[in-house]
Amino acid sequence: MARKIRTVFMCSECGNEYPSWQGQCSYCNSWNTIIEQKVHEDKASETDNRRRVGTGGGKPVKLGSVGTAAYARMTSGIGELDRVLGAGIVLGSLVLISGEPGIGKSTIIAQAANSIAERYGTVLYVSGEESEEQVKLRADRVCGSISDNLLIYPETNIENILAVCEAEKPCFLIVDSIQTIYSAEVDSSAGSVSQIRACSNLLIKFAKTNNVPVFIVAHVTKSGELAGPKTIEHMVDCVLSFSGERDRDLRILRSFKNRFGTTDEIGAFRMSASGMEEVPDLSGSLIENSQSEEGSVISAIYEGSRPVFFEIQALVTRANVGFARRTAIGINQNRLNMILAVLEKKAGISLLDYDVYINVVGGMSTGSTSTDLAAALAIYSSFKGAVSKKPIVAVGEIGLTGHLRSVANADKIIQEALRLGYEAVILPERNAQRTSAGNQIKIIGAANIRDAINAYIR
Repeated sequence: MARKIRTVFMCSECGNEYPSWQGQCSYCNSWNTIIEQKVHEDKASETDNRRRVGTGGGKPVKLGSVGTAAYARMTSGIGELDRVLGAGIVLGSLVLISGEPGIGKSTIIAQAANSIAERYGTVLYVSGEESEEQVKLRADRVCGSISDNLLIYPETNIENILAVCEAEKPCFLIVDSIQTIYSAEVDSSAGSVSQIRACSNLLIKFAKTNNVPVFIVAHVTKSGELAGPKTIEHMVDCVLSFSGERDRDLRILRSFKNRFGTTDEIGAFRMSASGMEEVPDLSGSLIENSQSEEGSVISAIYEGSRPVFFEIQALVTRANVGFARRTAIGINQNRLNMILAVLEKKAGISLLDYDVYINVVGGMSTGSTSTDLAAALAIYSSFKGAVSKKPIVAVGEIGLTGHLRSVANADKIIQEALRLGYEAVILPERNAQRTSAGNQIKIIGAANIRDAINAYIR
């Protein structure tokens, strides 16, 4: 019997369905994202294999009696990638990796695929955008010696891809990219909401059934967000994001979702002619000048299992025309406005007629409130022309009252500051009281922004 086809309207951002078209999605509030899709209807039957069969034989079981075991993992051969994934790739997992064009997604995946092929066996690389020759040229450049177990398959039909997987029995599958893959069972073009969702479902079924890890490459939108329906992010086990500045060689790999590990870890890479090189000492690579300079303060955040140090620079100049400008790179704009308001109210400096520029050197984006103090001190240093007499690190969150709030993992940040050769660390008073650091480095506790400024210029 021919399957019935019905028409629905789906939001391209979140995947929510509607019976008719409307201008705004009521679920994600996006405008002009609802498009028409044709969906095949299948009647459920007793033999419907889409129903999930649990280990309990379809009956409720006591959760405490369910047997558990450590997830089996395979190493990718790239330490920073394994760190972000949580000590390796879990068998049967589905990992989604995204990033801007040219950022290095295909490069790092090619390196991982070759390493896995050498260690574990057959790896299938499905290329929906590039030919065999293009992938081979990249592999020659970044891998050197290519394993005989690494297979390339230029194909965009998901049914053909799964048929080849059944024949070759790969231990690892890569699909580059999901926006180019289509299913003949879905009546829409490749890259549409229904196609991406249908192909992702088939890949999930293959990964879980055969216990084979699958890497999916995805495009991003102009705003930097993951393209396609947001439901895919909920379907996969891990979502990775590759970011970096085009004019810099540093690349940062972050995990926004990880069912088998933490989402706090980051991986650092440096783009070179021979591919992605790991950067184990991220702090040392981000700080080029350890000498105190006007408008420059060293700060730190704790990412996953390691502290990351970087330089925050500020420039305060008198505004020439119109309103004063506020420009922030690597720091949230709203956070900068709050810091300026606190400096004016609690530190007694007026920046109404001054342009303020602040930058996190090295292309890093902090995303942490523990850099508030360093940003405030850098602005004050540039405005007053004051420079610290010794290499110093400043860490702390600034409240609207001007008081400093404690930060996590202060002891580990202090130990890293000692390794990098700094003489003193300015911390919130509560952190300074709790620290167990010895006499090798000076610990300065500051209760509020005024105390921190006095300690910095002393």
